[in-house]
Amino acid sequence: MDLQTKPHRRYNPLAREWVLVSPQRTERPWQGQVEKISPEKLLRYDPACYLCPGNERANGARNPNYESTFVFENDFAALLPNTPTERYQRGILVAEGEPGTCRVVCFSPRHDLTIAAMDLADLRCVIDAWVEQYQELSAMPFINSVQIFENRGTMMGASNPHPHCQIWAARSLPNETVKEISSLREYANDHESCLLCDYLRTETEENERLVCENEAFAALVPFWAVWPFEILIISRRHATGIDQLSDAERNSLADILKQVTSRYDKLFASAFPYTMGFHQRPTDGQAHLECHLHAHFYPPLLRSATVRKFLVGYEMLAMPQRDIPAEQAAARLRDAMSAD
Repeated sequence: MDLQTKPHRRYNPLAREWVLVSPQRTERPWQGQVEKISPEKLLRYDPACYLCPGNERANGARNPNYESTFVFENDFAALLPNTPTERYQRGILVAEGEPGTCRVVCFSPRHDLTIAAMDLADLRCVIDAWVEQYQELSAMPFINSVQIFENRGTMMGASNPHPHCQIWAARSLPNETVKEISSLREYANDHESCLLCDYLRTETEENERLVCENEAFAALVPFWAVWPFEILIISRRHATGIDQLSDAERNSLADILKQVTSRYDKLFASAFPYTMGFHQRPTDGQAHLECHLHAHFYPPLLRSATVRKFLVGYEMLAMPQRDIPAEQAAARLRDAMSAD
């Protein structure tokens, strides 16, 4: 099968879903505007930013003059810890109370530093904060899922350019977590091995979709990618959660995150928007040995800093579709660091 020129579909074993790949569509005429945009010049400190040190937030609380990472309860949280767990059901209409908590992690006191611009020592502080939060939240008896994620850029809904991420911890397992754990568990039962361990071994052997790597992590465009320049970061060692990383592995995680985000920013010479998040074992007290720590990067840009990919039409009604094969996307990301 010619995967680079003929339409075909690819299977995502994590979600157990298909994606349609149509590489021949890259030859169609394009009338949209393709241009570079001037990089946004952010201040080192913004007196109007509600995340900068010493500033007042929207709810009237004032940030401390923090010098490293800073964590606080989200002032407008999507989940609340005192929510009753009552159940409503009327025929096929079902609802349940969902207690939880939401936190914000400011990466740095610097308003103008993204992951790509931070030095590795400061990034390591961010990773340590993620581990501490995962451990602290997982110890709460009503928390069974901890989701760490970052939305970068207004295109991805970020309401503040100050580099930060969010952590939503909930009683129930989210949809994507349920799908992945089901797939990982079934694969482990059927093959007596780990799906992502085996997948990473295949990707390393083929060496077509790898973007960058180090001793502890590999970043690749997954074979089943939906977004044009989607990246999957996989730990080489079978760790079930971020809390199991050694000191050296935490340093390697900082390095791979910087490598990936730097390539993104170089690709279209712009601040590359994305949603990034970690998938790891639930915090429901079970071992979940089937889980394998990994992170998804979902960036929307398609052709330039101003042309994005939309999931519409057939994709909303049938299945996701992409034009650029994952192998070509990986090659462009590998080459991005050599671009002017």
